[in-house]
Amino acid sequence: MSGERRLTDWLPTTQKEIELRGWTVPDVILFSGDAYVDHPSFGAAVIGRVLEREGLHVAIVPQPNWRDDLRDFRKLGRPRLFFGISAGCMDSMVNRYTANKRLRSEDAYTPDGRNDMRPEYPSIVYSTILKKLYPDVPVVLGGIEASMRRLTHYDYWQDRLRPSILCESGADLLIYGMGEKPVVETARYLQANGTLPTDLPQTVYLSSQKIRTEASDIVLHSHEACLKDKRKQAENFRRIEEESNKYAAARLLQDVDAHTVVVNPPYPPMSERELDAAFDLPYTRLPHPKYKGKRIPAYDMIKHSVTLHRGCFGGCAFCTISAHQGKFIVSRSKESILHEVDEITKLPDFKGYLSDLGGPSANMYRMGGRDENKCHRCKRPSCIYPQICPNLNIDHRPLLEIYRTVDALPSVKKSFIGSGVRYDLLLHKDKDAAVCRAAAEYTRELITKHVSGRLKVAPEHTSDEVLHWMRKPPFRLFEEFKRQFDRLNKTEDLRQQLIPYFISSHPGCRETDMAELAVITKQLDFHLEQVQDFTPTPMTAATEMWYTGLDPYTLQPVYSAHTQEEKKAQRQFFFWYKPEEKKRIVAALRRLGRPDLLRRLYG
Repeated sequence: MSGERRLTDWLPTTQKEIELRGWTVPDVILFSGDAYVDHPSFGAAVIGRVLEREGLHVAIVPQPNWRDDLRDFRKLGRPRLFFGISAGCMDSMVNRYTANKRLRSEDAYTPDGRNDMRPEYPSIVYSTILKKLYPDVPVVLGGIEASMRRLTHYDYWQDRLRPSILCESGADLLIYGMGEKPVVETARYLQANGTLPTDLPQTVYLSSQKIRTEASDIVLHSHEACLKDKRKQAENFRRIEEESNKYAAARLLQDVDAHTVVVNPPYPPMSERELDAAFDLPYTRLPHPKYKGKRIPAYDMIKHSVTLHRGCFGGCAFCTISAHQGKFIVSRSKESILHEVDEITKLPDFKGYLSDLGGPSANMYRMGGRDENKCHRCKRPSCIYPQICPNLNIDHRPLLEIYRTVDALPSVKKSFIGSGVRYDLLLHKDKDAAVCRAAAEYTRELITKHVSGRLKVAPEHTSDEVLHWMRKPPFRLFEEFKRQFDRLNKTEDLRQQLIPYFISSHPGCRETDMAELAVITKQLDFHLEQVQDFTPTPMTAATEMWYTGLDPYTLQPVYSAHTQEEKKAQRQFFFWYKPEEKKRIVAALRRLGRPDLLRRLYG
């Protein structure tokens, strides 16, 4: 990281930068909906660097203009192998709109937060343009937007069921999940055979030929059948989710019009060595020089943070992490983590504070099945709901060792934990007394040494019935964790805040549940800040419940608040302490026939 950076330290984004590298033509050109930040938290940078390690010439076109004469799509010409497309690190529609379908004021992945630099559904828009300009060049989709839309899915923003994104984009192949391995194998196959593969793990393709099925294949209800019958869409989701949570999954087939969408099973989880290799590539860790003087909000948030692991076995009903990253935890080695910390400390603006040592959930590092053979036979969407699996090793000692080693470095004044903490893992009474002691030790160390004034946790609701639909632990565990947090703050003379996250209008949640949430959080002395309405996003159990009205596993009815009036009626209870909300809340509680809650809320 020492010395002055040269323009050629980044992947080229212009013809001039390609010439500076002495290339005649790129092998792969990546189009991204995000600004180009050469950092391991930004997917396009990772894919570009992984392909570069293969000896390929990779260029990147970040946030191309799709509204002019399309010069951004022409400026680098045609690649030797393929175009790769990602909408960005977030689903483009979640990135663009609130749960109430209002335009967000800022796009965190764009210079200066501008909200007009990417289209809706960039995967479709970019692919359509490239196929029109270069019909004979393969187009490969990847990233969260494409990954979650690989089969028939409900689109909240258009309020309709849509087919696989391959049907609407015209792309030739889709890579789902974390794409390092499949994108490399795709490139190798193309170089060797001149065509795209059809049997590569973790890829999806569209076939106009009749597919020869095997006994192990799962044939889903067709897209047309799902359009006619929501129950069939719910049945499909259960099978899709179960297969996405298996160690060894089946191939999935779904007919759409005269075509078949073929989803090949994923690769097994990456090894530690493979994950280290992805993080140890020569990232500059900086935005491309073209953004000099501009602020990229998402980069500001993560530039001094370190990701310790991938995957999440929480299986929350509203979350896409396990569907994209997998439920099996893949952890980095201590050496790789320390190497990245060392790189961060050399950044010119580093002042000694690491903003996060975390992951999708902060405290799942090195956790997994004690007997992996049992995990290989399991298809549960969560390893910790409805209860923590007895086969799950939840030892916090490896994570404590990372914290202590990092904190002992002379260049690090303090490391914070910015990722959400699973307090149910900390409070679990494990059979192994040493594991319980480590959890207690972790709790103390987390609260006394790694909180930057505010610790984020996500109980999500106070009603155990609603928490059941969310696949979250009972609220009493949050109350116990709060007691421990308050006790440690008192004994250590700390003035820290516990910041809980809550969701309204989740499937299964009614107005009375929100009224009770208001009363309970008032009793706990919370004035809630981190709250949101449930947003249906593709490929989550909660979205399927919201759209179909059915629990995908039992096919029993589930209530959801659908109209803006119903959602507003639920959301207002978050803000019982605001004078402008009191009149409406009093009227609502009288209408609901709950004078008991009215007395407890306002006296």
